[in-house]
Amino acid sequence: MPSDTLEVRVSLQKLLILLVVILVPLNFIGLYLSSESGTSLRRTIGEHFKTIAQAEGSAVLHFVNDRVIDVGAITMESTVVDAVTKANRAYANVSDDKIVARVGEVESEWASPKADSLVTAMLSSDTSAALRRHRELDPWLLKIIVEDINGVPVAATDKPLHYAPVDKKFLDAVTAGGRGGVYVSELLYDEQSKSDYVGVGFPVFDRGSHRFIGMVNALVDVSGLFSGLNLEESGRNARTTLIKEDGTVVSAPSVTPSMRLRSEEYAAVRDALGTLQGREAGYVVANMRGENRIVGFADTGLKRNYPNLAWLVMVSQREEEALASIRTVGHFAFLMVLVGLLMVTLLAVHFFLHRRQQMADIEAVEENGAGKNLAA
Repeated sequence: MPSDTLEVRVSLQKLLILLVVILVPLNFIGLYLSSESGTSLRRTIGEHFKTIAQAEGSAVLHFVNDRVIDVGAITMESTVVDAVTKANRAYANVSDDKIVARVGEVESEWASPKADSLVTAMLSSDTSAALRRHRELDPWLLKIIVEDINGVPVAATDKPLHYAPVDKKFLDAVTAGGRGGVYVSELLYDEQSKSDYVGVGFPVFDRGSHRFIGMVNALVDVSGLFSGLNLEESGRNARTTLIKEDGTVVSAPSVTPSMRLRSEEYAAVRDALGTLQGREAGYVVANMRGENRIVGFADTGLKRNYPNLAWLVMVSQREEEALASIRTVGHFAFLMVLVGLLMVTLLAVHFFLHRRQQMADIEAVEENGAGKNLAA
């Protein structure tokens, strides 16, 4: 009886050839796509870190600007302007030499009991009390000193370390040749409060004539700012780092400014900052000892107005961790390519051995045929 079943027979050899022809190219395509996906993911993560760095840099800029504005507001208070105006009257009709001599004399006694009455009078004034209220309301302010036109303290939250001006750079920047200017110092450390701070100097102007008549010098705590930056981590090995333009670390997890450590990633960032393409990209892959890190970076913008604070923000993560998800796929694709190559090799060996067997069979048949002819 005829059978209704359609039977298709395919030889094992042809099946192997078909599988090799189809699978091996697909494996190579998969490996290529996996590599391209890794490149795309690296770029995406780099741009993400750049965005985070820009946001953190903006936060640092706003923090410093807000503190400067706070100090500026103090200089416009009536009690501050009146205290400075009153102190400046003492210099009327007094020569510069006598002023310098008088300031020097008080400075020499400033650390001794001889200056206690002067210190007590200054700290008990209404202006000093107002300054202490400012500090209570604003925890960022460690100390505030109001100084007259010659840089001599008029009121303060605490006894100043010196009576005579000792920081000429600060005095010159704030007086600005009689015009008045804003000055922010480099990062410093206050032993009394155990805090990192910057000094902010802001001019005091006369209410009527708007002439420069004195200044306010405030110590602004930045430890809280650093703590906030150190909490910004995008993964177990990701970190946010605040650095100076020479690569010295200002703030990083488990790092303090006093350590004066240099960032290993900064060498790659510095090279990128030197090119237009690098600045536009905003991220690099830094080759470091034992690991590569994807680093997004951004300028805080502080240097434009505060040259002592030329700071950059970097957000970085180990490349191996950042690309972990795609690396698994890449390893699998690479394994499949190896399997494909193995299949090609086995197929080639099979054909080679099969071909040799066929040649041996042919030679055997020919020898048998020749033997029969000779016997005949």
